[in-house]
Amino acid sequence: MSAFGQYPAPDFTLVHLSDTHFLADREALFGRVDTDHALAQGLERLTQEVERADAIVVTGDIADRGEPGAYDRVAAAVRPAAERLGAEVLWVMGNHDERPAFAERLYGAASAEPQNRVTTINGLRVVALDSSVPGYHHGRLDDSQLSWLADVLAESAPHGTVLALHHPPLPSRVGLMGLVELRDQERLAAVLDGTDVRIILAGHLHYSTFGTFAGIPVAVAAATCYTIDPLAGRRALVGVDRDHAFSIVELYRDRVVSSVVPAAPAEPVTGYSAEFIARLAAMTSTERDEAFSRKTP
Repeated sequence: MSAFGQYPAPDFTLVHLSDTHFLADREALFGRVDTDHALAQGLERLTQEVERADAIVVTGDIADRGEPGAYDRVAAAVRPAAERLGAEVLWVMGNHDERPAFAERLYGAASAEPQNRVTTINGLRVVALDSSVPGYHHGRLDDSQLSWLADVLAESAPHGTVLALHHPPLPSRVGLMGLVELRDQERLAAVLDGTDVRIILAGHLHYSTFGTFAGIPVAVAAATCYTIDPLAGRRALVGVDRDHAFSIVELYRDRVVSSVVPAAPAEPVTGYSAEFIARLAAMTSTERDEAFSRKTP
């Protein structure tokens, strides 16, 4: 049980990163966006503030042009952070990624086939599902992939399943994203019906959003490279070099929680000291109500 509140510590903690869009040779995206800086900021915050995590899940568009050197650089940034957290890394294909370079540089495999993978962490199953379509930016899952997923999910995992794919099975406020959304989503819904999938993690939209699909929570992580402004999305597609973020996904026995974390640190304007929090922890619940919950004139 937490020192404050009714919930215990989560059973599993996942770090959800997406859309790094690195170019080879540390080239700036669009000639001006420093993709390395935002990712480095986020990973530094993560390793300073989080003691451990079970996995880092990167939901696609790791390399903007599928260049081998871009995968090397992202891996060189992410893997040391994973080691410090004691976390496994699960890479997911995106529409900007290229399967041969993705497979070789991130998994040491020679393959141009869909990059579907499964890992189990202390009874929690995490499935990477490749929703990319070679040569296109929209997403689709073919018969063989859906059959593969159905076979994986046929038997429940002890602590359920997290499904990670790039294209989210959700509508977007950004109208143009409808052209490159996941197609034939009802086929995926049919496979997921009645399974132990607890949450779906996705990227692609370049802004954080949440919803449900086939009765399952869906959490879309913001991009670490640049953000698409959802308020401008009904009339245009506007990318901005700010609000870079990642997410922390915590799984409890009977619920899941996804929290958006800004990559860049900010100057505090208010807060409570560690000493004050330690004093609260030593109080009874009634004393804490009087010291913290009660309104003061």
